[in-house]
Amino acid sequence: MSIVDKFGEKVGEIAENDPVKARKLLLAGYRLQEKRLALFPDRKLPMSGQYVAKIVMNNIIQALAKPENAAMVSIFVPGELLTAAGLTPYSVEALSCFIAGTKCEQAFLRQTEKEGFPETMCSYHRVFLGAALNGIVPKPKCMVYTNLACDGNMMTFPYLKERYEIPSFYIDVPYEKNYDSVMYVAKQLRELKNFLQDVTGREITEESVKKAVDKSKIASNNYYRQLHLRKGHDIASTLTNELYALFMCHLLAGTDESVRYTQLLRDDVRRAPAGDGFHVLWMHTMPFLQDAVKDVFNYSDTIHISASDFIADGFRSMESDDPYEALAEKMVYCIYNGSVNQRIEEAKELADTVGADGAVLFAHWGCKNTIGASSLIKRSLEREGLPTMVLDGDGCNPANASDGQISTRLQAFVEMLTEQERN
Repeated sequence: MSIVDKFGEKVGEIAENDPVKARKLLLAGYRLQEKRLALFPDRKLPMSGQYVAKIVMNNIIQALAKPENAAMVSIFVPGELLTAAGLTPYSVEALSCFIAGTKCEQAFLRQTEKEGFPETMCSYHRVFLGAALNGIVPKPKCMVYTNLACDGNMMTFPYLKERYEIPSFYIDVPYEKNYDSVMYVAKQLRELKNFLQDVTGREITEESVKKAVDKSKIASNNYYRQLHLRKGHDIASTLTNELYALFMCHLLAGTDESVRYTQLLRDDVRRAPAGDGFHVLWMHTMPFLQDAVKDVFNYSDTIHISASDFIADGFRSMESDDPYEALAEKMVYCIYNGSVNQRIEEAKELADTVGADGAVLFAHWGCKNTIGASSLIKRSLEREGLPTMVLDGDGCNPANASDGQISTRLQAFVEMLTEQERN
């Protein structure tokens, strides 16, 4: 058993009887990791990878250590408004990933099972709910959530709203992608600004909102510039670092850190040499804990994740000069809202941009939207000549996936790409 496994087991044991003590132990572990990242960064990663690891770790520490200044959010809530409000946002997915990365997720999965939540529910939500119900996740200042794009949001957040008895704000995003939908969501976002002012007691100026949105536009431009360099440049990465990019385009959107990260990423890609490996488009979440997937992709010279549809969509370009309408555009036109056809078209465009040799669609346990659309996405991309593999697994609970089966399927996928290149 590794040190991390032993640490996670201890946190889980203590959490059952003393969640406050367990949270302190968890925070102590995260603070030690933060110091390690500062003193001994992963030299195999480029500067952008080293930088984002420190920023994301600090975000989680602040969320747990200072809950009075934290907001519990769903992943597609505009981080720009939370940035303008001076709040630390944390999402179901973000915190669950860190809990799972600390190997203590099983204790909280058992907690949700006792409460009667179904096993078919997304494991990100089940881990988070268990940690919240246990008390290891402290009561935040407020809660902001949306129906976009996970149906788990509509179970988790209303339930915890009643449990925590805290101020909450819900953003309704229509299915239809049109001007009226954008205006409808923009109106709600203006109301969200007022809600955040009331909750924090701090004025949020229109200038601060515009500044945050402008920073997001800069980060978006940087991100798409590096995508266009990917055909001839390959940088070292890991599944965990790809996951961290989701923090930067959602939770930390509108921050100086997001701009800095995308600048470093752009420069790292520009300087990186071209490799001999295959370029892959990754679709949906990252199974960063699954050893069989890590063995294939982490620091690999054979196969590179050159683009992720989830991350690229998070860095979506915003056209409107009005900051609220710009953020509403980002939500309404998200590829996870509405018809699956937009996901397919986005995947084709990204694959062409980075020169992808193939695509991997991760069918995460409990994600009905992705699992239901996976066959259509695969057929559509393969008709365009892009070999596509649907990889079943669980991005948060490794117990729901078989390493042996995943390893065999990934090896077969790489062999198929190799055979295709020969022909």
